[in-house]
Amino acid sequence: MPIFKLAGAIVFTLGVLLLMIAYNASQAPMEDLTNTITGRYSDNTLLFAAAGIAATVGGGLLAVFGLRK
Repeated sequence: MPIFKLAGAIVFTLGVLLLMIAYNASQAPMEDLTNTITGRYSDNTLLFAAAGIAATVGGGLLAVFGLRK
């Protein structure tokens, strides 16, 4: 397996983990209360979600296509 495809698989896995952390954080009681009052999630939860989406998409593309020479 080429190194870039392996790196893509690792980044994809980290992205999925970040998305799981963001989901768990969004279900916390204080986060739920904050979302009810303000209508949005905290900055940390949004940061985990955005980083998770970026890493999942980027890692998936890198794992599938790799780096062409």
